[in-house]
Amino acid sequence: MNEIMLNVPGITCGHCVAAITASVGRVPGVTEVRVDVAAKTVRTLGTADPAAVRAAIDDAGYETV
Repeated sequence: MNEIMLNVPGITCGHCVAAITASVGRVPGVTEVRVDVAAKTVRTLGTADPAAVRAAIDDAGYETV
């Protein structure tokens, strides 16, 4: 199982958490998604491709750095 940790500066509230969690949770290979508002990070566990996780975050309307 791999961990992917991404910085997402646009995370500010519970709505952000819900939108990112839903979008990233649909990526094949993602088994767990954790969004931290305070740290402005998204952490996933599973076998997903990091590019697919980034694309899902972009699709949710947020930018990774």
